[in-house]
Parts: sequence; C-alpha cells; structure tokens
Amino acid sequence: MLASEIASALASERRLQILDWLKEPRRNFPPQVDGDLVRDGVCGVFIARKLGVTQASASEHLRILCQLGLIKPKRIKQWTFYKRDEKRIAEARRVLSSSLQGGRSS
Repeated sequence: MLASEIASALASERRLQILDWLKEPRRNFPPQVDGDLVRDGVCGVFIARKLGVTQASASEHLRILCQLGLIKPKRIKQWTFYKRDEKRIAEARRVLSSSLQGGRSS
C-alpha cells in the first residue's frame, strides 16, 4: 500500500464520509432485511441513498475503498454489503504518517 494510493483514495470527501459512517453503522443506517449492520456490513444501496448519488457512483467510491482494502465487501443474496477493515485502516494511517515524516511510502 503506497502513501500516494491512500492519499488519492481519501482525497474524496464522499469516500471519507463512507468510512466515517461505517465506523458506527447502527447509528448511521436503518436496519436491513438481510445482513447484520455490524457483522455483515451495510448494503451498498443504503450507502448510495445516504450519499445522495446513483448506485453506479456509490459503487465506484466503494470499489476504490475495497481496492485498498479499507473496506471489505460481502455478498448476501444479490446485494453487496460493506464494512471497515480496521487492520488495513491502521496500516494506511502508519503509511501516511511515515510518509509525512519523511519515511518510506510503501
């Protein structure tokens, strides 16, 4: 994971908002018919609705966060649910911090 990749992914206010909402999914999203908000994650449809964007636009933001491993997707029936990967987020913080202090960026 490179600092430049992390910075690019987090340069979007919408992606930062998604990560913030997923910290406390029960507080930020309504109950779901399928999947537990905490255990399974939040349905991409709910994320798109809360962002006020199309599902295609939300999917692109979610894809970028998934590529870096900051969130994990999980398929349940025909839906995809997303939750934070706290270990990868902590790693991303370390990479960015090291880069900002003049250390390695990988």
